Amino acid sequence: MKRKLRMGMVGGGKDAFIGAVHRIAAFMDGKIELVCGAFSINPEISRQSAEELFVAPDRVYADYEEMITKESQLPEGERMDFLTVVTPNFLHFAPAKMALENGFDVVIEKPMTVTLEEAKELKAVVEKTGRTLCLTHTYSGYPMVKQAKAMVKEGHFGKIRKIVVEYPQGWLSRLSEREGNAGAAWRADPKKSGLSLVMGDIGTHAAHLAEYVSGLKITELCADLSTLVEGRVLDDDGSVLLRFDNGAKGVLMASQISAGEENAVRIRIYGENGGLEWANEDPNNLIVKMLDQPRQLYRTGNAYTAPYTLSSFATHNTRIPAGHPEGLLEAFANIYRNFAATASAKREGRTPSPEELDFPTVDDGVRGMAFVQNVVASNASNEKWTKFEM
Repeated sequence: MKRKLRMGMVGGGKDAFIGAVHRIAAFMDGKIELVCGAFSINPEISRQSAEELFVAPDRVYADYEEMITKESQLPEGERMDFLTVVTPNFLHFAPAKMALENGFDVVIEKPMTVTLEEAKELKAVVEKTGRTLCLTHTYSGYPMVKQAKAMVKEGHFGKIRKIVVEYPQGWLSRLSEREGNAGAAWRADPKKSGLSLVMGDIGTHAAHLAEYVSGLKITELCADLSTLVEGRVLDDDGSVLLRFDNGAKGVLMASQISAGEENAVRIRIYGENGGLEWANEDPNNLIVKMLDQPRQLYRTGNAYTAPYTLSSFATHNTRIPAGHPEGLLEAFANIYRNFAATASAKREGRTPSPEELDFPTVDDGVRGMAFVQNVVASNASNEKWTKFEM
C-alpha cells in the first residue's frame, strides 16, 4: 500500500505488558500506525495511555462498542483498518466479532476465545465477511522455527515418528493471584480465563508449535492436569500424551509451577532418518541430528550454500545479519508484518505470497480452543484416550 495501515487497540493501556509488546511489534517495520483505542475500562488510564501514545483525544473511546461504531462512520481514508485485541481472554470474542462484522480486520491474543463454541462462531464470521484474522502465536514467527517447518515438509527427516514439546514456567509457583499480581488474578479466574489456566495460557502455544512445525494434526490425547499450589482454583500443571494423524506419537508438557524456569519453550521432532531441536531461550539456533552424521547447527541469517540453504520462509523473516540475536520482539513483528502484507494485498486486489500468508489464523484459534476443551475432558474422563473433537 501507499500508506501505513491504521490500527485501533482494545486494552493494552499504560503498564499493561502485552499491549506494549504488540505496539512495538506492529511499529517495527514502519507499516502500521496507532490511530485510536479503548485502552482501559478506567477512563483516566485510557486517556493517559492515549496521551503517552500520541493518539488524538477524539479517537479515545470509552469502550470497544463506541470505538467500532464511531470508527466505522468515519471516512474510509481516516478510519482504522484493523483492530488489535489485547484484553483478558473473556473479552476477546465480542470486540473481535463486532470488528469483523463492521468491515475491520483483527489481530487477537491467544487463546482466541474462552470456549470452542465462540471460536467456531468467530470462524464463521471470518468466512462470511472475508476479513483477515491474525492470532499471535509468537513462537511461529522465529526464523529457525520456520526453517524447522520447511525441513520437515521437505522430508529431510523422513516420516515423523515422535514429537516432544514443552513449555515450563515458574512464575505461578506461589499463590500470586492473591498477592496483588493482576495478570495472575485474571488468569486464575475461570470466569475470565476459561476452562484451564495452564493449557489456555501456555499449553495452546505448545500445541500450536507442535502442529505448525510438524505439519501434522493431533487426533487423540490422554491428559493429566493438576493444581499444585494450594488455594488455586484452576490447574497450573499438565502433561498430555498425543497421537497425530500420520501415526506419530507425542508428549506435551505445560507447567507454570516449574520454579526457577522462565519461558523455556522447547520442541524436538524425530523422523525415520533424524530429528531437530529448537529452544526459545536460544532462538537463533536450530539443532539438526541425523543418523550416522555429526550434529549440525543452523543459525539465523547465514547465507549457507546447498544442500544447507535456508528456506525462503526463514530468510523472509530474518531482519539482520548473522550473529546479531533476533528475539521475541522480532518474531512478534514478523507476525504483524506478514498480517499487514496480507491485509494490504487483499485491499489492492493482489494475491499475497506464501511467505506473507504464513501467520496463525482463525483456524489455529479454533484448534487451540479444541485442544483446551479436549484436554480438560480427557483429564476428567476414566477413558485412556480422548478423540480430538472439533
